[in-house]
Amino acid sequence: MTEDHLRFTPRHLTRPVLRGLSVETTLQHFVIVTYWVDPSNLRKHLHARFEPVCLAVNGRSRQALVSVVTFLDRDFRFAVCPWFKGSFGQTNYRAYVKDTQTGEHAAWFFGTCLDSVLVAVPRYLWRLPWHRARMDFTCRYDQTATRYTIFNVRTRSGWAPAQLAIEDSGKPPAQLAGISNLEAGLVLLTHPLRGYFFRHDGALGSYDIWHDRAQPSVGTIQEARYPLLQQLGLVEDGDQRDIHSVLIQPSIDFTIYLPPTRVKADLLAPDKQNSR
Repeated sequence: MTEDHLRFTPRHLTRPVLRGLSVETTLQHFVIVTYWVDPSNLRKHLHARFEPVCLAVNGRSRQALVSVVTFLDRDFRFAVCPWFKGSFGQTNYRAYVKDTQTGEHAAWFFGTCLDSVLVAVPRYLWRLPWHRARMDFTCRYDQTATRYTIFNVRTRSGWAPAQLAIEDSGKPPAQLAGISNLEAGLVLLTHPLRGYFFRHDGALGSYDIWHDRAQPSVGTIQEARYPLLQQLGLVEDGDQRDIHSVLIQPSIDFTIYLPPTRVKADLLAPDKQNSR
């Protein structure tokens, strides 16, 4: 079965009502770097309820997809107290999966780097696999050319250091490898509305997000170093041969529905040492 049937539905494009500790934020310098990975290696890091989404292209065997999503949170604020705002860098490490219980497409989070002391809230209060980092953005966007002339991000972190440099074409994607329908590819890569993860206590956790339809341009990697992906046995550090796509957008508004929930599950988790 392919993912060519995916479409932007009213569910994707209608923002749910804010609730609880919902957060609103604008993500600036938003980039998704996606890699082809061996699905058998990816399964080792998933709860057994989830299966990797696999695509095939150019006659190769079906491969799974893992993305590193980096951005600068701007005016991060809780809906209940919108006057308190913060700005900080963030990187999410995620895979694209299908929930075998519901049939829903979702994102599986290995963990997150956050350049803020606020990381203590998700890490210790909600047991999320979030980690402290220091991030430096050197980005320059040319409004006339509608593209970045400079896009560099450096992350210093004991858990997941990283180095990223991109050349921005300024042009929207015409297609995405492994999916014949561009809309389906964008739904898959840019629009998972629910994320799952292993909490630090080993339980399965989840939270929902929402954003409008992304309007990205296509980028080309100049340098991409993600040692965490090598530690997970997914991508050799610095290797660009298995890059699936690079999608960039100057800014996009996001809503995150918090607090995250603990999902009842009878299935045991595999070794989670890389998420701690």
